[in-house]
Amino acid sequence: MALLVLAIFMLAMTGRASCTWCVCKEMSDSVLQQTLDYACGAGADCGPVHQNGPCFQPNTVRAHCNYAVNSYFQRKGQAQGTCDFKGTATVSASDPSINGCSYPPVS
Repeated sequence: MALLVLAIFMLAMTGRASCTWCVCKEMSDSVLQQTLDYACGAGADCGPVHQNGPCFQPNTVRAHCNYAVNSYFQRKGQAQGTCDFKGTATVSASDPSINGCSYPPVS
């Protein structure tokens, strides 16, 4: 029985370890707004960060940028280069979900 529990635990940890997200770097709001606008215009699902959306809060450019670049990255199958945005974003192993806003690691 202990071996079964250990096997399940190892599978769960292995699956979790492979999750990646795309997040915006610490930059000025004007730079991040450009990244946000690009991601939303290029195929990211930005509906959740619109007013009254489940990811509108916190209402900051960086939070909205995080959601948009991650959506774009996931929709592109986490392909290499789809989380760069001219150096304004980076891949992260830490789940950026916040305040009831879930950032799915896969599309």
